[in-house]
Amino acid sequence: MPKTTKKRREIFTLGAAALPAFLMAAPMQREKLPDTIYGETEAKLIKEPFGDLRIYFDGPTDQLKLMTAGSLRLKAGQSPHPPHTHPEEEFMVVTEGTGEMTVEGKVYKVGPGSMMYCAGNKSHGIVNTGKKPLLFYFYKWKA
Repeated sequence: MPKTTKKRREIFTLGAAALPAFLMAAPMQREKLPDTIYGETEAKLIKEPFGDLRIYFDGPTDQLKLMTAGSLRLKAGQSPHPPHTHPEEEFMVVTEGTGEMTVEGKVYKVGPGSMMYCAGNKSHGIVNTGKKPLLFYFYKWKA
């Protein structure tokens, strides 16, 4: 398998938010998250064929081994990956567009204001079923 394809597969197997594998590795070696505010332009931008991923925060906090918060502006008709599982708990909040979220095999129609919670090791996924981009924010953590 080409190195680029393997890396891309690794990037998107960890979370509905499509987090790179390196973001989840060795969180205790990173500095504690700062007390600050980041706007969209300050977040780390990762451009992918299915949309723009932004990572606002990624690292340990006073109470968590790892906290990751970001957004994904998902292109029409796209999904970052099939439904998947990971050990972290996760919230996802849709702020623009329409789509479907799957949690443990059940499909839900979602739009602005929809929020998902999924416990660790439970299957979940998202797809943009609309004609415009779907923007969602995600928050996942390891205690």
